Amino acid sequence: MLLGGTVAGPFAGPGEWEQLLIRSGFKAVTAPFDCRTPRGEVDAYREICLKHGVRIAEIGVWKNVFDADPARAAEAKDYAVGQLALAEQTGIACCVNIAGTASTAGWDAADSSNFAPETYERVVLSMREIIDAVRPSSAFYCLEPMPWMLPDSPDTYLALLADVDRAQFAAHMDFVNMINCPRRYLAPEVFVEECFSKLGPYIKSTHIKDTRMHPTHLTTVLEECSPGEGTLDFRRILRIMDRYLPADAPVLLEHMTTFEEYRRAYDYVAAQAAEAGVAV
Repeated sequence: MLLGGTVAGPFAGPGEWEQLLIRSGFKAVTAPFDCRTPRGEVDAYREICLKHGVRIAEIGVWKNVFDADPARAAEAKDYAVGQLALAEQTGIACCVNIAGTASTAGWDAADSSNFAPETYERVVLSMREIIDAVRPSSAFYCLEPMPWMLPDSPDTYLALLADVDRAQFAAHMDFVNMINCPRRYLAPEVFVEECFSKLGPYIKSTHIKDTRMHPTHLTTVLEECSPGEGTLDFRRILRIMDRYLPADAPVLLEHMTTFEEYRRAYDYVAAQAAEAGVAV
């Protein structure tokens, strides 16, 4: 697998970003550009990655296409279409977003409407509309699983893949986001095996991080954290991933804020992979 993440730290343009990339050791990265970036700058980032043998694994949308404000919802959808089109033009396999929410509490909020039957149908139609607007042949539109939003399980993701019924709708894997209850938390390898055994053929990019549960809190409190700061056995989990993913599958660290945090997490996961006999 190709281990990497987001190249963090201050930079002004491709040249300074390249120096951070070299220091990071990453083999795969999130796109440091979007559909509003001048094309010459996009090409410069791509050439840097090509020079260093680094895969641009995914380009994010991270906007709410179901925003309660129609203007913001339309803007989000247009941006999703633009990002998918850019992915197609630049050879990025995975364009990823969350499904969306009608909640007014935030773009990724937990809301009772997120699991309503009509929301499921709305997600299906939304995926079709975005993909059909671009009609990509090599890029895939994917949804990141969420703890409180569709898809929140491997079976729900499989249902969406069938119902959206578009060849360029695929899976983005974030198993920690789906470890949203004690049953999954207390037997994580069983759940991770289920995730990859069911979704492996459809996965275009994977996020990797850790999780911890606060055992003295009632009710359940689960918290995402950096690899090595939680309770996941990465040697076992990396072996599971290695069985189901291609050798060049991108696996990305996320949600850290500094270069040093990413580098520390990368070194930890790489060391765990070496002990597990998994090439990264």
